[in-house]
Parts: sequence; structure tokens; C-alpha cells
Amino acid sequence: NKMMAELMGKATGFCKGKGGSMHIVDVDAGNLGSNGVVGGGLTLAPGAALTQKYKKTGKIVLCSFGDGASNEGSFHESVNMAATWKLPVIFFIINNRYGISMDIHKATNTPHLYTRAEAYGIPGFYCEDGNDVLAVYETMGKAVEHVRGGNGPAIVEVESYRWFGHSTADAGVYRTKEEVDEWKSNNDPIIKYRDFLVSENIASAEELDAIQSQVKAEVDAAYEFAQN
Repeated sequence: NKMMAELMGKATGFCKGKGGSMHIVDVDAGNLGSNGVVGGGLTLAPGAALTQKYKKTGKIVLCSFGDGASNEGSFHESVNMAATWKLPVIFFIINNRYGISMDIHKATNTPHLYTRAEAYGIPGFYCEDGNDVLAVYETMGKAVEHVRGGNGPAIVEVESYRWFGHSTADAGVYRTKEEVDEWKSNNDPIIKYRDFLVSENIASAEELDAIQSQVKAEVDAAYEFAQN
């Protein structure tokens, strides 16, 4: 309810409607929020991680951002500080191939972004299929184990894809419709995980349909709450 209300600029939202879609924060849940500045969260992460280390909470920080933000100066500054101070933070790069309209291969002279970890003396982890829930879980597990062990930060890169435009003003002229359709038809992470659960007899199609209906009802209810 609070999330939907914040999106609509209502006083019942997380930030009393003043944050909107780009600055949703839920400190009580440990979520320091999204940021309207590209790479803005990167400089907050080492501070949050330093707090955990100083207070000996045993918690770690996850900072997620896109491939475009990995070329910001804030990325290098933050990773360098976290590595030097051995802070408990994972820098999680979601490589969706396009920073707004810029193809990552035209903006970066390296085939994989996680390899930048070597320059800071920290481990880098790579997941080729970022649309496979289990593959991402396994990759993240290795990074979490390293960071929780008090060994300092790590970088994780997962390969994914942005289905929709960067914003409503995005005409999408930098990529073909065929490319987008290909990713939509063969790489939907929800469908892939659903197929796995059914094929392994972990859940039935009927059970998953019931969950999906329940979730839709929750979203519809949140929408009504925010509207009213």
C-alpha cells in the first residue's frame, strides 16, 4: 500500500508522497531506497556497510545498479573505498546491455564488467543468465559467503535485458523490435522458474496459478488504496 501510494504522490506513501517513483525508501526494512542520480546509491553503500562493521551487526549491504552506472566515477570511488576498508558490501551490476540508449559495448572496453574487481583486489562473480532465478541465487550465495566471512566487498555481474524503454519518452530507436521480442519470448525469468518448479514436482501448475491470482489481488488492492 505504501509503495503504490508513494508512486501516486500520496501522503500515505513511504515518504509521504514527496519521493515519488525515484526516491522510495523504507529504512525500517533496511531499504535505503532508489535514487534519481545515476550511480547515486553507490556512494551511500560504503557508508551503510561501514555502519554494519562499526556496530558489529553481522549484516551486509547489497547495492544494485545498471551497466551504465558502472561507468560513473562514483562506482570506482565507492569500490575503492570499500575494498581498502574491507567493508561488507556487494556491488551488484545488472547488465541489461543498455544505459538509457547506449549499447554497453560502445561505452566500455571490456567484455565483462565484473572483471573490474581485479583492479581493486577483490573477487568478482559472474552469472551468464541473469534471468535464471536459481543461477542468480547460486552466484549470489558465493558472494554473500565471501562478504559475510569478513573478507571485504565483492562485485557481482548478471547478464539480463531491459524489456521496456528507459522511460515513457523512450522511442526505442536504438534497438530492433525483433531483438526485444526474442528476449521476451525466451528469457522471462518468471516463466522459466515456473517451468522448473512444475517439471521437478516442487509445485503444481494449479498451486502457482493460485499464487499468481493472490498476488494480482494484492496489487489491485494496493492500487485501490492509493487511488482512494
